[in-house]
Amino acid sequence: MKNILHRLLIVALVPALTLVSLPVRAQAGLISTEEVVADAGGQAARDKVADFLARDDVRQALEGHGVAGDEALERVRAMSDAEVAQLAQRVDEVPAGGDVLGLLFTVFVILLVTDILGFTKVFPFTRSVR
Repeated sequence: MKNILHRLLIVALVPALTLVSLPVRAQAGLISTEEVVADAGGQAARDKVADFLARDDVRQALEGHGVAGDEALERVRAMSDAEVAQLAQRVDEVPAGGDVLGLLFTVFVILLVTDILGFTKVFPFTRSVR
């Protein structure tokens, strides 16, 4: 009985260990400088929008629309790089203390769209499509 168990164990372990010991080919590719710069630019845009949302006047205006500042920051973290870049460009276009209302409207619309798509639940008057 013991001899049969050893043979079964050998028959099972030899192929398993042979398969495990085979080398596996790794795939690696080069990335371009543009991809590295784009990734770094995405983080810079996120930082710029986060700094803008950290301002007191912006926080007060957001709270006036029923959005907490922390929720807005979470939304920015959930956005794609393209959306954050567009929002950062809009922040650059706004003069200091100037067209804050237009920017807040843009943020409100983005938050509303993400709320409708079901990514978050900030506004009680929206219904998710999910």
